[in-house]
Amino acid sequence: MSVAVSVVVVSRDRPDALYLCVLGLSQLQYSDFEIVVVADAKGLAAIEIFREQVKIVQFDEANISAARNMGISQSAGKIVAFIDDDAVPEPTWLTYLMAPFATKDVGAVGGFVLGRNGISFQWKARVIGPDGFTFSVDVDEIKATILTPPLGYAVKTEGTNMAVRRNVLIDLGGFDPAYHFYFDETDLKVRLAASNYRTALAPLAQVHHGFAQSIRRRGDRVPSDLFDIGASWAVFQKKFVSEADRKTHWTSIVRTERKRLIEFLLSGGLEPGAVKKLMTRLKDGYQAGQSRKCMVYYVTKLIPPPFKPFPFKLRSNVFISGRSLAANDLQLMACDQVRNGRIVTLLTLSPTAFFHSVQFYRDGYWKQTGGLFGKSNRGQSVFKIWSKQRRSVFEEKRTASVRKQS
Repeated sequence: MSVAVSVVVVSRDRPDALYLCVLGLSQLQYSDFEIVVVADAKGLAAIEIFREQVKIVQFDEANISAARNMGISQSAGKIVAFIDDDAVPEPTWLTYLMAPFATKDVGAVGGFVLGRNGISFQWKARVIGPDGFTFSVDVDEIKATILTPPLGYAVKTEGTNMAVRRNVLIDLGGFDPAYHFYFDETDLKVRLAASNYRTALAPLAQVHHGFAQSIRRRGDRVPSDLFDIGASWAVFQKKFVSEADRKTHWTSIVRTERKRLIEFLLSGGLEPGAVKKLMTRLKDGYQAGQSRKCMVYYVTKLIPPPFKPFPFKLRSNVFISGRSLAANDLQLMACDQVRNGRIVTLLTLSPTAFFHSVQFYRDGYWKQTGGLFGKSNRGQSVFKIWSKQRRSVFEEKRTASVRKQS
């Protein structure tokens, strides 16, 4: 029997991305979930087609923590899952994300996050150190792992792919609104670890994260403003770093951010003058963050509205493949299968060695493109001889673990 899950999506100034996210959620192969959307007026207008099927909260402030707390207050599931508006889940996302909660002392679960190309991972398994910096750790990439980090450390789960028991969220007070952006989920996980709740990582609970453009970054992931990052570091210091260590800690933060900007400068993403301006904004944010009040309790204890189950439909999977020259006909075929209630993957192959990429389309199907001889898994060789049939079979098996219910 499945556990009731509330999926919270917060959105601001991204109506198109929000529509894709909710469309992807509508194809989840999990029988007991509701969707809570906390968004501005433009976002809510974009998902008008789903309005009767989801819980709606209108909110138009630049504060992701406050928005998530509003989502929690409307959530009636035993588990609250979070996904960003510029992300799309694989159909089996909740199935894998919920499984580790069968262990009673697991308070939270995180999954793996795929990047813009839909194949390479942005984030897998990470741990948060006492200084707030994260580092990668190795885990089984198929089976879920319950991690027990050393005292003072916490397991990192990404805000765009994580779930927490609702009673744990209430006990911990939700997200701290002093973090307007950045570190909101890190702060929660540090408090969760300090309260002796365990965290599991479920590698097959996967979402595709688009890193959409915002006021803080461009579409190519180059930062356009570091004010909120500086402010959030200041808040983190006040809560978790001793006064004696803050100056040295801040020096390491400045060094890390400057190094990141220099890398963008060397790759052509930033002009020299932009680096100086961004570093100034980082320091301005740090100064502003020092005056922000850190509260103890941030989310209401009031009983939420009744659970509003999203209409579940068990869907079969269809895998369609063909040459890129026939892309238009294949897309029409894919759309027809989506209308018939199926989860559709469309593979179009060109006679090249181009790398593959995967994207979820507004018509409701997954499309993978690339060369017949190019690589999809990044561990493959750059060029490999395939027949079209063998390549199609390989790619269908490769995607089946996350796109097809076992």
